[in-house]
Amino acid sequence: MIIVQSFCTLCALLLVGKFLRSSLPVLRKLYLPSAVIGGCVGLAVLTCFGPRIPSACTAGWKELPGFLISIVFASLFLGVKLPPMRGLWKLTGSQLCYGQICAWGQYVVGLGLTLLLLVPFFGVSPLFGNLIEIGFEGGHGTVGGLTETFDYLGWKEGKDLGFTMATLGMVLGIMVGMILINWALRKGILKNIRRLEDADSLEQLGFYSPDEDRPDAGKQTVYSDSVDSLAFHIAVVGLGVLIGYGLKNLCLACDPYLPESIRKLYILQGLPLFAFAMIGGLILQRLLVLTRLDRFVDHGQIQRIAGASLDFLVLSAVATIQLGFVAAHWLPLLILAAGGTLWNLFALLYLAPRLFKVDWFERAIAEFGQMMGVTATGLLLLRTADPENKSCAQTAFGSKQLFHEPIMGGGLWTSMALPLVMNLGGWPVFWISVGAIVVWCVIWALFLRS
Repeated sequence: MIIVQSFCTLCALLLVGKFLRSSLPVLRKLYLPSAVIGGCVGLAVLTCFGPRIPSACTAGWKELPGFLISIVFASLFLGVKLPPMRGLWKLTGSQLCYGQICAWGQYVVGLGLTLLLLVPFFGVSPLFGNLIEIGFEGGHGTVGGLTETFDYLGWKEGKDLGFTMATLGMVLGIMVGMILINWALRKGILKNIRRLEDADSLEQLGFYSPDEDRPDAGKQTVYSDSVDSLAFHIAVVGLGVLIGYGLKNLCLACDPYLPESIRKLYILQGLPLFAFAMIGGLILQRLLVLTRLDRFVDHGQIQRIAGASLDFLVLSAVATIQLGFVAAHWLPLLILAAGGTLWNLFALLYLAPRLFKVDWFERAIAEFGQMMGVTATGLLLLRTADPENKSCAQTAFGSKQLFHEPIMGGGLWTSMALPLVMNLGGWPVFWISVGAIVVWCVIWALFLRS
């Protein structure tokens, strides 16, 4: 019965979030996801009436994000047909350089502010410097996946601070992004934006009209008398997570045989499962292609599994934020959020026009949304700026994720940076990040400038 109460309470909060988003125009104009709204409702209820609420209603919520993010990352490459490398580089090389420069810059800004200002004057942990990239670029899912790493490093409040930073980033990303889109419209950079008022009444409420051609949620690839197609695809994703789990344990088994100088950094112990699950999903996809079984895995259904997991992840993550940690560090968090937002604005207004030859604003606004929130936020802003998909932004932005996400925004470097800052200190990681920006600038200048 505990599982029933816990799951049903989460479902009720998600529906409450959807109802509030459809009912309140201000929430629709902010484009806040229903999961974030429902999570805030849950957080308010738990904060005000926590002792009176049966513990069974919230059982397992704190552990849920760490589990669901592994499903999301294992799904990244499943059912995806990887295009030829040469053609893909021509299409998305400058997009990748821009995304990498922006992401590494979040470490430069975050660690710089933390080491020069927040540590001396507020006494925070040097790990604070990672929060911009983890919360903004990574989002709620990445924070949830790093819960085990936070605990291992003895910085348990990092989870709640990260969730708060992710929520701030999502709200700021949408609000500032819409301001930028309207600025670009006034400057004549954009000609045909898509406003909320341009949509019909049902679309404004977040529903597809019964009369329109509704998009498919995916194609069934197996007959239901053998196994339900959704159950089959869930099992495929689970196999990707299992491969990742095996890889993680293999790495931990190899740890005693590494040089002592490397073992002292505790990098392998600090790597979360979701980073290995992403690799596991990629390995599984390659195996499916080699055995010609990939034709039975539909990416549409995989996306729905990942999307549903992400909604419940965000819902449970926001609802279980410990406000005590946030209240104790509210000013350092605001300083970091302001610094991260200013860096992202600098990247869009100064770097993007120089790195992109065509459609610079459309391509940059998609990156801005991802840098502040998640990929879905970037696509939302892009859909507003380029409703008819006339630019190359959507193709370049989507293709770039194949190379970007394994590294940043929840990728391997996001996982490694925390134990590195803890064991080496913030300045070495700061200079590594500066060096990475220089490298990506050189790559762009040598191979993509002309």
